[in-house]
Amino acid sequence: MPQHSPARPRDVDTSLLRAWPLPVPSNDADKEGRGHVLVLGGSREMPGAVILAATAALRAGAGKLTIATGRSVAQLVALAIPESRVLGLAENDAGGFTVEAVAALDPLADKISAILIGPGMQDEAATARLVHALLPRLDGTETKVLLDAEAMGAVLHPPAGAPPFRFAVPVLLTPHAGEMAHLTGIDKDDVCAAPDRHAQDAAQRWNAVVALKGARTVIAAPDGDAWQHEGGNVGLATSGSGDVLAGVIAGLAARGAELAQAAAWGVALHARAGERLAERFGTLGYLARELCDDIPSLLEQAAGADAGAPPRPSGQVAGGPRAGR
Repeated sequence: MPQHSPARPRDVDTSLLRAWPLPVPSNDADKEGRGHVLVLGGSREMPGAVILAATAALRAGAGKLTIATGRSVAQLVALAIPESRVLGLAENDAGGFTVEAVAALDPLADKISAILIGPGMQDEAATARLVHALLPRLDGTETKVLLDAEAMGAVLHPPAGAPPFRFAVPVLLTPHAGEMAHLTGIDKDDVCAAPDRHAQDAAQRWNAVVALKGARTVIAAPDGDAWQHEGGNVGLATSGSGDVLAGVIAGLAARGAELAQAAAWGVALHARAGERLAERFGTLGYLARELCDDIPSLLEQAAGADAGAPPRPSGQVAGGPRAGR
């Protein structure tokens, strides 16, 4: 792929967020009107990841939640999140899901607004097979697809054989630098040295919105649009923090936000939740699950009620760029 000069990312700050408002349900909306999110993930060793992501999706405003996880932990997950419907899926010996899960999920394909695949999953190859089996069923629907953690390995294990691979319809991937190195074969230090270029190269190559996470997060869309966010603190570098971020983004997408918008808002909210917790507990030692509780109030604070908010960023319409499924 030829090298290109990356576009200068726009700052994800309060001005941009208020100029790029999230879809807001009407006062008489029911839970379906607020969006139905499906979180597919978890495993015998990591049931907590799907619990964190699902909780965050509800805190971000999604109205209806379904969790699909391994049969071995389904009851545990159901007890942890009584607001959710929980489906138990068949597992293989490595802790991954079998492709038979597609049949169990098929009835939901036309009912969900967003699907998050990956938190807490094991067996990258099996997860990739499941992703590739699910994507054709979701084509033609309005469902937004988010791939996190192990599910991002779909780009390394394409159904037709060796990479390169390109999604038929854009999805969202949320790698940190180490995961991006794994997915691209580029040295991690090189990724950290030029995150803008690597995020935008990957977005165009995969036909995906790519949120390359870090102290400075770069969000790149396949059409060349890009955003950046700096904020939060080192306390966010803790177990489960990425699961919370993925869940927040999924909840916003279920509400109707396009993928790039959901990613920008999600990254900002996640960072601001970390800043609040640092004020209360100190920079180190707060827990990922505690991030969820601050999301609703931060959403309202970030949205504001400022009639004099700056105009929407150039070239964008309400809802932002059409970068998502």
